Amino acid sequence: MSRTTDESAAPAVFRPVRAGNAFEETVERLLQAIKLGVVAHGDRLPPERELAPLLGVSRVTLREAIRALAQEGYVESRRGRAGGTFVTYTRPRPRQADLRRALAAMGDDLNDTLTYRLAVETGAAQALAAMDLTDGRDEQLRARLAELNAAGPDDYRRQDTLFHLAIAELTGSALLAAACTDARMRVTDLLNAIPVLGRNIDHAAVQHAAIVEAILARDPEAARRAVTEHLEGTAALLRGFLG
Repeated sequence: MSRTTDESAAPAVFRPVRAGNAFEETVERLLQAIKLGVVAHGDRLPPERELAPLLGVSRVTLREAIRALAQEGYVESRRGRAGGTFVTYTRPRPRQADLRRALAAMGDDLNDTLTYRLAVETGAAQALAAMDLTDGRDEQLRARLAELNAAGPDDYRRQDTLFHLAIAELTGSALLAAACTDARMRVTDLLNAIPVLGRNIDHAAVQHAAIVEAILARDPEAARRAVTEHLEGTAALLRGFLG
């Protein structure tokens, strides 16, 4: 049975594109959703009647973008009552060559990218920690953490991405969610190219719990410290494999 798009993270990715480059940016948005795991392998994209308004494009433009991705092997369209557009992209297994290639594509921007990610993700956690989340967002955050903790190695990167994006999305700020999505997208090829280490998962689980605890305790400074510690650990891991 197919799944549909992860709705909690979808608004951060499926946001309106600019009219001047509608086709190109629609392709970019769809690729972000696929590579970040918002729409995972085997998942179905939202129907065209829903997705086109979210992106602010015509259904003709959306179909052209989907057709381009289908030609490159990222999605396939199926007919019938259970039809739709399904993701066929499978995240490659970590390889040192992929890491070198991703780093070469980034050029000299690694430190800048890590600084950018630290700024926007700590900001999102601080903003969320300053809010009253008893409207149900507290349970959404706990549920996202539980799904991350239950993930196996093959799904860990995707669930980790969804957890971090959820923090920004739950603030209700579309701009902040978009910034965190962009920051994650800038490092996703690097993260996907390094192995998932059991010891790192255990350590990250403690840090993720600390982030959630600080947010739910409505302690912005503790939330900032917890996110900073976590992202500095990720940065150290990246630099270790890049060295």
